[in-house]
Amino acid sequence: MQERLKKQMAELRVEATAGGGMVTVVVSGDKQLQKLPGIGAKGAQRLAFHILKNPRVEAERLCDAIREVKERVTYCSTCNNITDQDPCVFCTNPSRDQRVICVVEEPQNVSVVEKTREFRGVYHVLMGTLSPLHGVGPDDLKITGLLSRVGNGGVEEIILATNPTVEGEATALYLARLLKPLGVRVTRIAMGIPVGSDLEYADEVTMSRAMEGRREV
Repeated sequence: MQERLKKQMAELRVEATAGGGMVTVVVSGDKQLQKLPGIGAKGAQRLAFHILKNPRVEAERLCDAIREVKERVTYCSTCNNITDQDPCVFCTNPSRDQRVICVVEEPQNVSVVEKTREFRGVYHVLMGTLSPLHGVGPDDLKITGLLSRVGNGGVEEIILATNPTVEGEATALYLARLLKPLGVRVTRIAMGIPVGSDLEYADEVTMSRAMEGRREV
């Protein structure tokens, strides 16, 4: 029985069309599931077994949800945050302070800062960090857009909220060197966040204190 299920799982195909029927997306077995962040071999097997055991309609709903995300969600042309409208709600909200930009590594970091309920500025997502060992340089990040926003005037402070990792610190220092000559205040979040950790896992209180205790760079 177990071997039969494993064979079925390896042959499992979940199909859906996208782009008006121009593209067919096929997820085969548990190999594609293992590509998801945080999903290992055992986790992928559990997910595949779950899909197998449930009615086909449930698998189709999952495909529909994934397709809808890929078709409706995009990146803001101003700040690079994920959004279903362009520009995003942060960039177009008149109650947000456009004079203060919080720079983060990834879109998920935006929600961490928002949970503090204290930051009322806007964001800029770099989509990564400098990492020479992995071949990621300045041209691979969304830095040009940040410099353009500052150069257009009206920005008074840039808060560098990259992760307290080697890559995050290197990225913050690099940005500070680029931004200071533009006459803008550049600050770095306080180290209430453990060194080597990811903002994604910081609680609201820790993140709030890190923002309050930010220092000049």
